[in-house]
Amino acid sequence: MTNAGADLAPCVVSVVVSGTSDTFVKRNPQAHPDFYAAEATGLGWLGEAGAPVVGVVGHGRAYIELERLVAARPTPAGAERFGRALAATHSAEAAGFGAPPVDADGVAFSGQLFIGSRPMSSTVHRTWGAFYAAERVLPFLRIAVDAGTVTPGEASVVESACGRIADGDFDDAEPPSRIHGDLWNGNVFWTDSGVVLIDPAAHGGHRETDLAMLALFGCPHLDVVVGGYETVQPLRAGWRERTALHQLHPLAVHAAGHGRSYGTALHAAAAAVVRL
Repeated sequence: MTNAGADLAPCVVSVVVSGTSDTFVKRNPQAHPDFYAAEATGLGWLGEAGAPVVGVVGHGRAYIELERLVAARPTPAGAERFGRALAATHSAEAAGFGAPPVDADGVAFSGQLFIGSRPMSSTVHRTWGAFYAAERVLPFLRIAVDAGTVTPGEASVVESACGRIADGDFDDAEPPSRIHGDLWNGNVFWTDSGVVLIDPAAHGGHRETDLAMLALFGCPHLDVVVGGYETVQPLRAGWRERTALHQLHPLAVHAAGHGRSYGTALHAAAAAVVRL
């Protein structure tokens, strides 16, 4: 989700070549003061846990400078390595459900988090269901209803699903995972050395959410990714049936800013959750 709304002016992207360096700069003078700092902290936090993330060269109030990546064709071998690395990343600790990323000095990020260009909560909850309903689905549902992309009738179905979620019907014994948080295919960059992750919305969440996002818009060799993942950390029984549950968040974000079709998809996913 490189742009989940119109809250930020479009950034200017440039490639900087200087001596042996070759970098990619995103610049936006109108960006929120925390926008690029949140991105940099999230990348570092995920990379520390083993995720193959793009390297951060530097960042400031209005820019972030990243290692320049060269695109290559997706391969099964790269997909398998990515799956294993993602499982290792999910095994790393997070302070709680909704917790923000932590910097190299062990200090939790205290600024505003984002998903795409939309602000995202870093309120921590004791249980996943309470967190997911209150902080990841309902806030974006309200925006979508106001925008007219979700009807009141559809919203009531989403709210019913969120009621079950908040009540703990889908909670399990898994601890908070260190997740990318916006792991759709556009943020999975394939290079000759394999997958490199970009543009995170990193936080403490449920590992199935990252996998559900990969499935939402399609990811090359996804079955191979999952196979590699399960060699490191097997998934809990029934995870495929819970995909719609974990897609409520990205669908709500998209419904808030990308049109009626996502409102329809959000309603369908919520109806599937109600039937679980």
